[in-house]
Parts: sequence; structure tokens; C-alpha cells
Amino acid sequence: MAFDIDDELPDRESARQFYQKYEPKEVIGKGLSSVVRKCVEKATGKEYACKIIEFNDDDNHHERAATLQEIQILKLVGGHPNIIDIVASFETPNYVFIVMELCPNGELFDYLTKVVRLSEKRTRQIMSSILNAVNHLHSHRVVHRDLKPENILMDATMNVKITDLGFAVRLGENEALTDLFGTPGYMAPELLRCSQFDDMPGYGLPVDLWACGVILYTLLSGLPPFWHRKQHLMFRMIMDGQYTMSGPEWDDVSGTAKDLIEHLLVTEPSERYTAAQALQHPFFNNERSRRKDFMAKRTLKAHIILVWSIYRLRTLHYRPQPIRGKELLENPYRFKSYRKMIDSTAFVLYGHWIKKDEHQNQNRATLFQTEQKSDLVRHQQLLQQRRIEQESKLLRLHSQRSIDDHSTIQVTAS
Repeated sequence: MAFDIDDELPDRESARQFYQKYEPKEVIGKGLSSVVRKCVEKATGKEYACKIIEFNDDDNHHERAATLQEIQILKLVGGHPNIIDIVASFETPNYVFIVMELCPNGELFDYLTKVVRLSEKRTRQIMSSILNAVNHLHSHRVVHRDLKPENILMDATMNVKITDLGFAVRLGENEALTDLFGTPGYMAPELLRCSQFDDMPGYGLPVDLWACGVILYTLLSGLPPFWHRKQHLMFRMIMDGQYTMSGPEWDDVSGTAKDLIEHLLVTEPSERYTAAQALQHPFFNNERSRRKDFMAKRTLKAHIILVWSIYRLRTLHYRPQPIRGKELLENPYRFKSYRKMIDSTAFVLYGHWIKKDEHQNQNRATLFQTEQKSDLVRHQQLLQQRRIEQESKLLRLHSQRSIDDHSTIQVTAS
């Protein structure tokens, strides 16, 4: 979706090489120091996406070096069907232009916001593509460090493409990283430990597989595995591996899908699946196992319906009530069809609450948070305490007034 506000284009004279080949169009994305525009190749009329990074002064040597490194990595891993292709790049004193293939269907994040959660079949297709791309990156010793639905685009055929390799690094043999990069909700435990303790050995390629586990969990359930409005508590949950796969949104998820999540969200990186191991998991390859899970659920459901139908037929004359009646009224979220309708409606009404910036107080998890917040509980307790104090004060005043009135009557009588 294009932005309504159009930023001023770079000077045509200083960026002559870019303007000779491409004609910039509307803005389709924005970052802190960059703008992504649709552009048209003048010779062929073909549409591309152009990321324009601006450098305002001489203090941005680090940012420029990181941008040039991103271009080098994109060229190194290019040609993969699930990694964004770089077409050309241009550099000026104040700007860098990166021309890439256009993905008209936007981010996976936006797609997930529309559908809330995905079926296992669709999740299998998307995660297979993501893991294949990660496997390709890791075969070149490249760690992405910022995998998340916002950095995964969808092309015209809904094929996913990993993009935004601004934090990516190519590791040397036995090299480990210690700097803090990434998005809080997708950071691996070993990365967080490096930021808190000096004696940690560092982190490497496995951090991308942790992020894949978070993405897989989110696609299947519609909400992230680790979230708390207080970031330090969320980090503690991540380092301890505290997440759950209980609740109505998990009732229809197969055991093989949950098993894959458990092998990706492992706090010890040496025990975590690699991309190649994940792609060999039964969730992707064992059709017989998936069919067995499906048939078992289908058979169980058929048996339940049969038993319930027989019971209804036998008692219909005496108790002609609807099958779900009271249970449906008390907890409609338990049933898949109603759950999907409720979730979709919630996103339509409150979708503007969802923030892509992890530092905001709201994200998609807030739409599904059913537990009372501790602040709200404390607020209610405080109101109750104040109400009791006011009632006690009024009672004391009333009692004192009664005593004074009684004393006045005695004095008057005497």
C-alpha cells in the first residue's frame, strides 16, 4: 500500500546515473533514514522497487559502510527464489540507491494481520520457503539477525522473499558475534545473554532458527510466543524459554507442527535445529504422518458427533434444546468457526492498535490478551480501598453528629 505523503526526491544532477536508467514513482515504504519507491526502467518499462538511503553529514560513515555491506551480501546470495534479488546499485555523496525486484503484495506482516492466522497447509508452504532461504544464507556463512514478518515480502504469486539484510553479517570460520542487533520479540536467548553478561561465548547462525520458530508460532496461532508490555520481563521469558501452546487457538494444530516449534525454540543453540534439519522434519516431509493426524482428528470428531446425535435423538422428545446452546453463549471462542469470526472482527475494529515498532506499548498480542493486567487489578483495589475509607469517614461523621445532637438535647433539657 503506497504512502500518501511523498518525500522530496534526490537532486537529479547529483544522481544522474540512476535517473538515466530509472524513473522514480510513488513511495511504497519508509524507514528511519530510507525510502522505498516504485521505479520504472526506462529501456524496458519494467517495474522495480528502489531503496533510497540518505546520508546527511560526514558522521554517517558506519551507516554507509553497513549499506554497502548489505549490497555485497545481496549480490553474494542473489538468485535464490526466496531471497530478494538486487538489480542494480548507485552511490552518490549523500545517497545510495538499491534497485530490487518488486513484491506488489507487501509484507507477510500485513498479510497475517488480514487473515489473523494461517492453516497448517499455508504455513507449511511459507515456512518451507523461509527455511530454504535461511539454509541458503547459512551455506554462505551469512546470518540475517533480523528475521520477522515485516522483513519478508510477497511477490505477485504470493511467493515469499526475505529482504532487509541491513543487520546481516558474513561470519568467518569459528567467528562469533557479541553485539546487540535485531527486533526484541525475535531475539534469541544467546544474543540477549551477550548483552547482559561479559563472559558469554557469543552467538552465530542459530539465532536465525530461533526467529524462524517465533515466526512459525505466530503464523499458526496469530500471536507471538513471547510478549510483555515491559520489555525486560519479555527478555526474561525469552532467556528462560517460557512459552505455551495451550488455549483454543492450538486445539486444531497438529502434534508435528508443535514438535517442530519445540525443536526451534530451544534456549541452548547447540541443541536447536539447523535449517537443513528443520526442512527434514515430518511437518514438511512425512505426508503419511500428517494424514494420520488428520484422519485421527476427523475420526474422533465423527465419533463425537455420532454419539451426540444418538443422544439428541433419544432425548429430543423430552429436552428439545440446541446442540451448543448455553456452551456457545458462555464460550463461543472455543469453536473454530466462531473463533475465526471473532478474531477477524477484532482486527477490523482494532487493527489500528497494531504497531510494527516493537518499542510501542501495543502489538498484535494485545488483541488476544485475556488475562487482567496487574495495573488494572491494582487500580481496582485502590478504588475499592478509597471507597471503604470514604464510607468509614461518612460513618464516623454521622456517629459524631448523632453524639453532638444528643448532647445538645441534654443541655437544652437541663
